[in-house]
Amino acid sequence: MIKKWIELTPSEGILQTIGDTGVEVTGITFDSRQVGAGYIFVAQKGTHTDGHQYIQLAIDKGASVIICEETPEILDNKVLYVQAKDASETLGHLASAWYDHPSERLKVVGVTGTNGKTSIATLSYHLFTSLGYKVGLISTISTIVASKVETATHTTPDALKIQRLMADMTDAGCEYCFMEVSSHAVVQKRIAGIRFAGGIFTNLTHDHLDYHKTFADYLAAKKAFFDGLAPDAFAITNIDDRNGRVMTQNCKAMIITNSTRSMADFRCKVLESHFDGMLLNMDGQEVWTHFVGKFNASNLLAVYTTAIQLGQKTEEILPVISQLTPVAGRFDTVRSLDGKMAIVDYAHTPDALKNVLQAISEIRTGNEKVITVIGAGGDRDKTKRPEMTREALNGSDLVVLTSDNPRTEDPEAIIKDMEAGIEKASANKVLSITNRKEAIKTALNLANSGDIILVAGKGHENYQEINGVKHHFDDKEIITEFFGLA
Repeated sequence: MIKKWIELTPSEGILQTIGDTGVEVTGITFDSRQVGAGYIFVAQKGTHTDGHQYIQLAIDKGASVIICEETPEILDNKVLYVQAKDASETLGHLASAWYDHPSERLKVVGVTGTNGKTSIATLSYHLFTSLGYKVGLISTISTIVASKVETATHTTPDALKIQRLMADMTDAGCEYCFMEVSSHAVVQKRIAGIRFAGGIFTNLTHDHLDYHKTFADYLAAKKAFFDGLAPDAFAITNIDDRNGRVMTQNCKAMIITNSTRSMADFRCKVLESHFDGMLLNMDGQEVWTHFVGKFNASNLLAVYTTAIQLGQKTEEILPVISQLTPVAGRFDTVRSLDGKMAIVDYAHTPDALKNVLQAISEIRTGNEKVITVIGAGGDRDKTKRPEMTREALNGSDLVVLTSDNPRTEDPEAIIKDMEAGIEKASANKVLSITNRKEAIKTALNLANSGDIILVAGKGHENYQEINGVKHHFDDKEIITEFFGLA
């Protein structure tokens, strides 16, 4: 593909241009290693490195356009230099133009919040697929173009990849795209250049403070997504969360409220709860679902509300919702032959863990023990570690602290941080076992028939990352083998 710079030039955010604006372009990249002849090189100021230091290398490799926030002192007269107010935002708009603005040919719905993003985006994908549409998905677990699945590496990919995926979706005849929008993606402008048909807010709880530093900054990152929605878009917000209304302050889009507890535009109530599902009153209609817990009722309400905003009918939506099944690693149950119930869940924040344990509490008869296996990720927000332990203790009879993905940290040091959340009165309810496989097996061994074992934190992940190396590790696989079901 070859395009002229003037075909790609963003309408705003450009401070000055130096050089021939009639230059032809053969590609775009922010990675100097991928530069080819005729490329645009975007010098981003990243978290760990500054792309400006690679400008000369990019020119040596044939770059014909340099996007930068600071113009080099020495200029090459064969190169077009474009000084941008924000190189990352400019990259998003350039990528959109390079792929002929695919989000303008799709109805793109973004889902943001601490918990529930993957479930809502994925279930929306399955709902619309079941209704006969070709649909795209960009999520933590996978990206899907129509029915072609690709394993994901980030919750929200970089701007170039997003636009490429959306272009692939339009080429495949997709009408809709559901995508997770992480707070990192908003701050790093990865969603710049995307025209959203709508946005969904799930909830906001303690997470990612290693990156955002303060809760206020984390909230501001999420809110920026809604601030950027167009007047003809919709904004669905969960007002059961105390920040639900904050998210849509100053939002230009049509605001729609959801609740499982109070008056709202769309409501959902749990009528019955069992380990194999729950009966809901969804917008005045009863529907049986294969999901458990009020947090899942809230997720399903978001899926339903989104479908209504996209023109679908209640009588067509609810039968499909009754057939939907949980996303991999989300309240994923395994029952042993002798009556033990194991649950694998991705809960890796204090609030998510609290929600899962609350869902278990609502279903249990009171005679069963609840044993929770939980760790915390390395190189991530340390302040939530003792909180994870406190939430686990609040909802469990026994807690086994163990490794999650230690990454470059010492797993025993992570567990020490978690142990700070143990009160003296609860000390006899806690075991610390560094080896995750041994921790899971110990919990399963300690359980009796009827007891419930929650293995939380990793969910769908089939690896454990230790010192930068990913080793095969699957919580559900270990449980299934222990139960003799493999």
